[in-house]
Amino acid sequence: MTQELLKLFKMGRTRLTNQLPHIKESDLQKKLHPNSNSIGFLLRHIGEVEHLFAKNVFGLEIRVMASTIGQGIHDTGKYTVLQPELNLLSDAESVLEEAILKQSDNDWQSNITTAEFGTITKSEALGRIITHSAYHAGQVGLILKYGA
Repeated sequence: MTQELLKLFKMGRTRLTNQLPHIKESDLQKKLHPNSNSIGFLLRHIGEVEHLFAKNVFGLEIRVMASTIGQGIHDTGKYTVLQPELNLLSDAESVLEEAILKQSDNDWQSNITTAEFGTITKSEALGRIITHSAYHAGQVGLILKYGA
């Protein structure tokens, strides 16, 4: 079960990773609307949330700094250097993969409770992070195509 869910995670994340080689540093400031999030902010957000899932949902002992999460948080235009965002996303993928691999087949049916989505199984939580990253990857794709 764990190996199959890892494959699911890796396939779902291709919605993001397939775009990364096409993003230029000048793209990080692009937005669809002046009040929306930029590509740089979205990339940072995806990496931070994946780190949080590895820690809070799957129990990996890592330190997480989250600057794009929480009430009242908005894009201030500070994520404009590409390499740190790519590094964060690469690390997020690695730590989430490590966290997934630490789960036994039986762990996937155990419950986890969080303030964001209540009580669900770890397998449902994996679905949540896969769709979260894919959702924001879709936003990135739209901004790359139509943003200014």
